[in-house]
Amino acid sequence: MKALKPIYLFPFVLIALVTGMVGGWIRIGYTEIAISGSAANHGILMVGGFLGTLISLERAMVMRHKVWLVVPLISGLSIPVLLLLGWPTFGIAMMLSASLGLMGIMYLQSLRHPALYQYVMSVGALSWMLGNFSLLYTGFVPGAVPWWIGFVLFTIVGERLELSKFLPTPVIAKKALVWLLAAFFIGLWLPFHDYGNWLMGAAIIFMSFWLLHFDMAKVAAQKSKQFKYIGIGLRVGYFWLTLHGIILTFMTAHSFHYDLYIHTFFLGFTFSMIWAHAPIILPMILNIKINLYHPILWIGWSIFQLSLLGRILSSVFGIYEWRTLFGVINGYSILAQFALMAGIVFYSKVTEKKLKVVSNRPIENNHHLKTTKHEMDSVI
Repeated sequence: MKALKPIYLFPFVLIALVTGMVGGWIRIGYTEIAISGSAANHGILMVGGFLGTLISLERAMVMRHKVWLVVPLISGLSIPVLLLLGWPTFGIAMMLSASLGLMGIMYLQSLRHPALYQYVMSVGALSWMLGNFSLLYTGFVPGAVPWWIGFVLFTIVGERLELSKFLPTPVIAKKALVWLLAAFFIGLWLPFHDYGNWLMGAAIIFMSFWLLHFDMAKVAAQKSKQFKYIGIGLRVGYFWLTLHGIILTFMTAHSFHYDLYIHTFFLGFTFSMIWAHAPIILPMILNIKINLYHPILWIGWSIFQLSLLGRILSSVFGIYEWRTLFGVINGYSILAQFALMAGIVFYSKVTEKKLKVVSNRPIENNHHLKTTKHEMDSVI
């Protein structure tokens, strides 16, 4: 397994993102770019292929034995099985296998570090498995979606608890969060259009309030540069989570309810978390020692947030043409943000290489660095 490195698996993440995004464009009426099977498997590619592979890759990297990298590998290989081979049942079965592998990873990590945040992330892995099992058994994507939301929600909340563990959070506040997570998980088992959506939505609304008040993003947003970028990005994500809960609870009769509650979560909340964590997580995955933050990231981030807001408002008011337009812009903004990060890496590498060349050049050959005594005196 020495030949299997995280950087080799990252292309699967990008392939799933691009193909899933193209499928989403087709579903909202933009057909200029088409990939066979991407529209039918849009949700599966985005959640299982993109998020599932990314999260399991992140978790597998911290394991002692790199054999656990097989878990994201299986998840990543499900993408060509779905799209190229056209075997949806086998592809979903592979994702189910990957989710079982992630449960194994989280179980071992919980044994090594028995803490609340590990248990919360373990419930996230369980939710991914149950969603994949539901899809494999019924073939009904909307039935799996609440479980997939639970997968991402529990994973992110667990990660935020881990990063905020040194903050002086009151014991009663931590207990309140546990009860909110429990209420959401119970809501997953209830009929969606009966009481399930009410319980999940209410739990999510109060959970977002909890994160806005107790998460360390509140502190980071008051600082500068990278800390500010991360802090504001996280807090905007929590506002999207609030909106998701409101839509889930109070807008079930809206004709675009499914579209609204799906994309306020998986685009608004989830991608806000990705953009905020990317300067820390991506260098670790790609094994590069580079500060991935640059002020230019604010441009891509702003376009993403504004175009998503435009898409959501267009759906609320039923303006179909604008919904398509903003949806396409939003997709390209995601690609642009990753392209900006790649540009930062490339620029940093080129700059680093030039500095090494200059520093390794013999002093006697650096005529352009020599300064005569007369020139030095004139400067002084």
